Amino acid sequence: MNTAELERAKSLITSIPDYPEPGVNFRDISPLIADGPALRTVTEALIEPFAGQFDIVGGLEARGFLFAGTIAAQTGVGILPIRKAGKLPKPAAAVSYSLEYGTATIEGPNVLRPGERVLLIDDILATGGTLTAAQALVADLGAEVVGSAVVLELAALGGRSLTGDVHAVFTD
Repeated sequence: MNTAELERAKSLITSIPDYPEPGVNFRDISPLIADGPALRTVTEALIEPFAGQFDIVGGLEARGFLFAGTIAAQTGVGILPIRKAGKLPKPAAAVSYSLEYGTATIEGPNVLRPGERVLLIDDILATGGTLTAAQALVADLGAEVVGSAVVLELAALGGRSLTGDVHAVFTD
């Protein structure tokens, strides 16, 4: 992977203080995903350690969907949409978890085959609640998580203590 291209992509991630509430420093990936070469570089970096090891990519709502879509198109696999509660007409499984600024529930549809290999993708690893819930959701649906990857890990928030090993393209 080209280090200069990765550094350029990382420079496109901006910080917005006190969003969505005071004390939270939101990382905005919008400039990165609006830049075609940066999006391609980050997508390739996300899947590099998992090439050939997954049958479907699980995209976590909402920004994980963006990378899951590019990964699915690039690798020829399908997408498991992992949605916020109430967004799926017939969820097959649901898991609740804590966020750094509240609680939430995610749901998944009944689209996985037993033993199917899932690569989970999200934009940011913060406290680890969302990704840990997604790992449990995939297991509840009878499939196997072969890896979890994020664009940016906020290491100071300690998410890996919940999630286990995660491939992070960038660490802050």
